[in-house]
Amino acid sequence: MDTITAKPTLLIITGMSGAGKTIAVQSLEDLGFFCVDNLPPVLIPKFAELIEQSQGRIAKVALVIDLRGREFFTALSESLNHIREHYTIHYEILFLDATDAILVQRYKESRRRHPLAPDGLPLEGIHMERKLLEDLKGWATQVIDTSSLKPAALKEKIIGRFTNLDRNNISINVTSFGFKYGVPIDADLIFDVRFLPNPHYVEQLRPKTGVDPEVYDYVMKWPETQTFLTKLLDMLQYLIPLYHKEGKSQVVIGIGCTGGKHRSVALAEYLGRRLGSSDTELVRVSHRDSDRDRQELR
Repeated sequence: MDTITAKPTLLIITGMSGAGKTIAVQSLEDLGFFCVDNLPPVLIPKFAELIEQSQGRIAKVALVIDLRGREFFTALSESLNHIREHYTIHYEILFLDATDAILVQRYKESRRRHPLAPDGLPLEGIHMERKLLEDLKGWATQVIDTSSLKPAALKEKIIGRFTNLDRNNISINVTSFGFKYGVPIDADLIFDVRFLPNPHYVEQLRPKTGVDPEVYDYVMKWPETQTFLTKLLDMLQYLIPLYHKEGKSQVVIGIGCTGGKHRSVALAEYLGRRLGSSDTELVRVSHRDSDRDRQELR
């Protein structure tokens, strides 16, 4: 069988100011990307030409694009259309986001001014920027919510998602979460499992999580759990190849319960074992909130 070589990749990094673009660039540099910060969108085709003419010597380029006005958005749109029409390279758009409250907190901690509101409140700039980037977020091939991520965790997530850029593979990220802590904004599909019997009300199970065998078995023993998983797996096994066919390099599946500790964790673990049955599917499981109550007690 012939080996299929992945196309050279141009990764465009954008998103909200304060959402972690600097850390993303540092992480990608560690992966061997040639990185350029704060590049005007009109210069993107020049980098596409550079990649194309390098004959494989420059295979991974990451460009940080900060949109400060509508003219930048128009220039980016035109540049991406130019790449599609004239080059064979593969491009992706990584959008980094975080909640308004977290972004305000980060600006206060760093004592920086928001670039769109240098003389005003950070929240005013955040609202302006979010409105400007609304359409671009819809174009993104990958969205990462950094609200609950420390720098080391964001770096690990970036490295995990971009270590393997073979377009013949699709990365399936299954993450459990608690609705009381908010819905993950980077999820493509979200499933609510709060209808299942809750181990929180079983005293000996309450301090444990869904990765513990006792909790896992409790969640799995109910007929409604088995019926739900049968239907869910059938749908995901139908959808994921279609996402792959359309060119998506990754799918994020969110499984949520009340606190993100028991039911959602158990089901995410189950899906992690059952999905990815083919050589083209890479599955990662993470649990956003499973230890949150322990951390809050410290």
